[in-house]
Amino acid sequence: MTGATAVAEYVHARRAEVEAALATLLPSPPDCPASVAEAMRYSLTAGGKRLRPVLCLASAEAVGGNTAAALPAACAIELIHTYSLVHDDLPAMDDDSMRRGRPTLHVVAGEGMAILAGDGLLTEAFHVLAGIEGDPVRVLRAIRVIAEAAGPVGMVGGQAIDLACVTPDPRGHTTPPLDGEGLAAMHAKKTGALIRASAVAGAVLGGGNDGQIAAIDSAAAEFGLAFQIVDDILDVEGDAAQLGKSTGKDAAAGKPTYPALYGIDQSRAMADACIARATETLDRAGLANSWLLGIGRWIVERRN
Repeated sequence: MTGATAVAEYVHARRAEVEAALATLLPSPPDCPASVAEAMRYSLTAGGKRLRPVLCLASAEAVGGNTAAALPAACAIELIHTYSLVHDDLPAMDDDSMRRGRPTLHVVAGEGMAILAGDGLLTEAFHVLAGIEGDPVRVLRAIRVIAEAAGPVGMVGGQAIDLACVTPDPRGHTTPPLDGEGLAAMHAKKTGALIRASAVAGAVLGGGNDGQIAAIDSAAAEFGLAFQIVDDILDVEGDAAQLGKSTGKDAAAGKPTYPALYGIDQSRAMADACIARATETLDRAGLANSWLLGIGRWIVERRN
């Protein structure tokens, strides 16, 4: 199950499930104004890797559950992720003009509508989560995990640290440069938290026991770190057309990155070490023979 071709086929199949479900979720006119409905749909249907929802579904399967039980949570997580990209691209944040191979939302719809569309995607995610059927204890646990990962102790907090590194405060001061520990802590929030929550929510909704959930949480933390390291490398070496977004912006903005701190070769070794640790963790929990490790290796080997 872990060969590259088999993993690619698995990811493709799960991605198709997610795409089909996402197409049914967003509100439409007349209930929702056409302007915001179109803006939300523009960003959500732009494609992307769908890593987080696929990881959610794979985690549910890894603990013996089925994808149907975790599909609503997987879709909600993609709504949250898409909102974060819309807001991250705004001029007040990363000020980017291309995302997922097309102009960013604020470029085509204006900053105000982009903000509203992001707000709509985030709140619609929790509307979807609130409608999940099943064991209410498990459903509430999954919602809590996702909310914490998306909020100020997770993704929002990580973005705040990132922004403070390059944006002067009202007195003209910026945060001192991050060292390796600080960089890892920032990305554990900014990128890793939602990746971890995706895996944990899937394991919870799939009926996993506490030991399985803890192992998947630990492994997903490694996946999240590996994902960010590779993202930093691709910002240096990647092709904008293949990535679907601008490259070289982190260096131009003076942002802290793994290649800037450690160099390309050591950064690659660090990403490989993440997958090695995840392998050990999942093996000890009896979960190595699942799709999770294949997805982890895909994270490190990807080119976009």
